[in-house]
Amino acid sequence: MKLDIYYVDAFSHETFEGNPAAVIFSNLNDDNLMQNIAAENNLSETAFVNVTENENIIRWFSPTKEVDLCGHATLASAFVYFNYINTGKETIEFKSNGGILIVNKKDNLLELDFPKDTFTQINNRDVVGDAVGLKPIETYKGQINLMAVYENEEDILNLKPDFNKIIKLAGQGLIVTAPGLYHDFVSRYFCPKYGINEDPVTGSAHTTLTPYWSDKLASKKLLAKQVSKRGGELFCENKDDRVLIGGNAVLYMKGSINIS
Repeated sequence: MKLDIYYVDAFSHETFEGNPAAVIFSNLNDDNLMQNIAAENNLSETAFVNVTENENIIRWFSPTKEVDLCGHATLASAFVYFNYINTGKETIEFKSNGGILIVNKKDNLLELDFPKDTFTQINNRDVVGDAVGLKPIETYKGQINLMAVYENEEDILNLKPDFNKIIKLAGQGLIVTAPGLYHDFVSRYFCPKYGINEDPVTGSAHTTLTPYWSDKLASKKLLAKQVSKRGGELFCENKDDRVLIGGNAVLYMKGSINIS
């Protein structure tokens, strides 16, 4: 079996920044094979897209398991689709475990149209503080992740995560966030449960971050920065029940996988 594979840096206009994702367009339905490919790629996510006449199905696998929602690999998949699969298209709709996901070309960006997260405030401040070295001022539990809010960007940059403790926290992963110096807000994302200690740029986390900061800052449109080592910039908009998340993408490599 031979499969085309694309490596794309999402939420960046330059290689070696943003979040790298692998993208494979095929009709694979072998979960074990897809998981093995994702483990071999050893990126935070590998996206598998099956384009049919009636629907486009997308699935994402981390190095250790399948995930229900992934933003950067969806952005990367749309980039591949628009540039190499169907160059005449301006929009694509994906069916996924996380719902219907849409990606549109908008000016010089690709814009994700995702369902908005719902979240409630909980008191996990002490356990989060113990896990990352600094107690947050607020904690929230969303449908997928735990989120901790801090006072300023320096707090986020100086966190010292203990991944053995983070893996025991509620939720899939931990979002940490604060107001930014040069952006409306900044964040980092830790997800050791899925084999990703720190994700470089996490589109899905912004389905929680965008409505939170939109309410706090009284603004529908927000400029965000994920302040990981690679870093990435996101252009966010809070809608009624959806979140728009815009970003760039760039091809790093195109190749093929040979499976005997």
